[in-house]
Amino acid sequence: MSTSNPEFTTLPRDVVTSTLSSPPFVVVDGVINIRDFGGYPSNQADSVVKPRSLFRSGEPNRITPGGIAVFRALGIKKVFDLRSDVEIAKYKTANPEVDGVQFVRSPILDIAFDPVGLAERLKLFETNEAEAFLTLYDQILRSGGRAVETVFLHLRDHPDEPCLLHCTAGKDRTGVFAALILSVLGASDEDIIKDYTLTTIGLQPALPLLAARFEKEQVYRDNRTGTINMATAKPETMRNLLDHIREKYGGVEKYLKAHTKLTENDFARIRANLLVPAQNTHL
Repeated sequence: MSTSNPEFTTLPRDVVTSTLSSPPFVVVDGVINIRDFGGYPSNQADSVVKPRSLFRSGEPNRITPGGIAVFRALGIKKVFDLRSDVEIAKYKTANPEVDGVQFVRSPILDIAFDPVGLAERLKLFETNEAEAFLTLYDQILRSGGRAVETVFLHLRDHPDEPCLLHCTAGKDRTGVFAALILSVLGASDEDIIKDYTLTTIGLQPALPLLAARFEKEQVYRDNRTGTINMATAKPETMRNLLDHIREKYGGVEKYLKAHTKLTENDFARIRANLLVPAQNTHL
């Protein structure tokens, strides 16, 4: 990738096709980067995260009728949309209507589309990608307490209603939330990192759309390198976040206690709801 004219990294088509048609990915026509983040081993008594209960994706606004049929077949009852109101209006990407599915607005990072702030963020992504991601993800943590609490209360109170989390690409805000959930459920750092980096493949079909969207805006055209770096999902990015949460907040559960009303009893109920015996799981 040239720094003078950077481009999104593309992967071999056969690798992308085979990966996207295999678990944990699910094929829902018109929805990008959608996958089940159940199935990961937990440190809780030979158990795994319950499959087909937790899903993550990018924006679903282009879902087709065939995609809707699959979406409903997955059993998803509630969708948490982490995008800002400004973002949805700007790109005209309101959620679709799907019978039997409730879409819940849980916006965070409304400041993300401030032109001056965005230009500064892209500059940091150009010069220090690791610091830029850590700064962004800490902003998500500091501003997302209410949305995090909303999602976790659903996991506590509605164990029989599978849910999906999404933002625009299903990478940053969704990735942070998925890391918090998987951590509470006892997943290892390595599996949380693995889940995060799958977005590199999950976004491959959407790269032309994302590139066209960025090309329309001067702030992105002015800093192509920063834009490309911002679109990555590297293992070290999530590893840095997990280390940061431990160092700054004392761990995920201490972060949650400080920024939400969740308690130890809530975490225990969520684990009881979403962990199943490993030997009874067929992935």
